[in-house]
Amino acid sequence: MTNESEIRALIENWATAVHAGDLDGVLAEHSEDIVMFDVPPPHEGVRGLAAYRETWPPFFVWQAEGATFTILELDVTAGDDVAFAWALLHCGTPADPPGHHLRLTLGLRKVRGRWTVTHEHHSFASVDPAPVESER
Repeated sequence: MTNESEIRALIENWATAVHAGDLDGVLAEHSEDIVMFDVPPPHEGVRGLAAYRETWPPFFVWQAEGATFTILELDVTAGDDVAFAWALLHCGTPADPPGHHLRLTLGLRKVRGRWTVTHEHHSFASVDPAPVESER
């Protein structure tokens, strides 16, 4: 397997675990010192695997009410020991407008021969109208 294909499989397995509400699967291959910036607060992000773990149960509750978490597009760039990936995901309910996609960026390091997620960033594009020139 190439580095890119290993990372692609890691991310796809992670997304499957998220969709299934499998916390152990979500945490797998994440570093103890992970930093994650997420859509909901805290806006300064969470640091460490224990704090990362605590962000998921409320998401699983929301998802169990009918939301989805599906990779639509995934791109991986990998060197020998560091890599990054970005993805667009459908993360929402059927009532969400078309094109309302979650943006995901991951930073990874190869540690003892295994790819490990060290940084994770989730975001949605702002739906607020852009200010008109006179408001800037």
